[in-house]
Amino acid sequence: MTQTKTITKTTKGKHLSLKERISIENWNQDGYSNREIAKRLGRAPQTINNEIKRGMTPQARQQKQNGKVYRYFRNEYSADVAETKYHENRENSGRRMKWTYFPDMLEKLDELMIGKNHFSPDVALFLLRKSGDFLASELPTTSTLYSWINKGFLKTKNIDLLCKMSRKPKQKKVRKNKTNLGTSIDERPQEVNGRKTFGHWEIDTVVGSLERKEPVMLTLTERLTRFELIFKVEGKNPKAIGKSLSRLIENLGDNFSKIFQSITSDNGIEFSGLTRLLKNQLLVYFTHPYSSWERGT
Repeated sequence: MTQTKTITKTTKGKHLSLKERISIENWNQDGYSNREIAKRLGRAPQTINNEIKRGMTPQARQQKQNGKVYRYFRNEYSADVAETKYHENRENSGRRMKWTYFPDMLEKLDELMIGKNHFSPDVALFLLRKSGDFLASELPTTSTLYSWINKGFLKTKNIDLLCKMSRKPKQKKVRKNKTNLGTSIDERPQEVNGRKTFGHWEIDTVVGSLERKEPVMLTLTERLTRFELIFKVEGKNPKAIGKSLSRLIENLGDNFSKIFQSITSDNGIEFSGLTRLLKNQLLVYFTHPYSSWERGT
């Protein structure tokens, strides 16, 4: 079963927004109960109860009677106060780093790494552990210490680490595809990428856990509607794929060109004959090497 749109809406697990807090403030002033507010927002009653409790702030009120002015304070919910407290709590949330509990640890690590000996982070941690000043559970790992240095938590900088500065940065290797099966997906029109028109399909195979010679499933998925055609083919090879597609072309006849305008495939060897087979029928696009996810569906 496939679908392209959904009308399901949910707020479960989502934090309250400022717009919702303003609504809570207005309804709370109008005298609505927490349970009624929760029902209107689609939230749990306890969520609204905690929110109002967190956003309470003293509000000054004054009343004039018999020529005298009476001033008093009462606690009321404020959306702005609640929003401010929310952001403060978010900043303070999360696990604290180990060095925040032991600030002198950073001083000793700096002394070992940028002192006269210029020890490496790994050796500095070993010496600090051997000294007995800190428990093993209180010390960071070597990779964590490097992360602290990169983030500037210590006086030690990367330029102070002799071994690190002498290393050559790793160069990213781009794996080139030795074979060219056909037109690249880079040339696929935008109307196809945006799923705006009908007739553009994606092709793939589904292999079970049996031997290679066993039959596989050939799937064709229409990009706009997500409608799928599934065929059982003799094997995962160009001959079996070509035989199945030829049978499909024969069965559809003149309707084939109306239903199929393009097909997008990955660089699997089983699809190496698509361009030749469908040359006069439709356009065939291939994803980049090792990037079958570019098909999109």
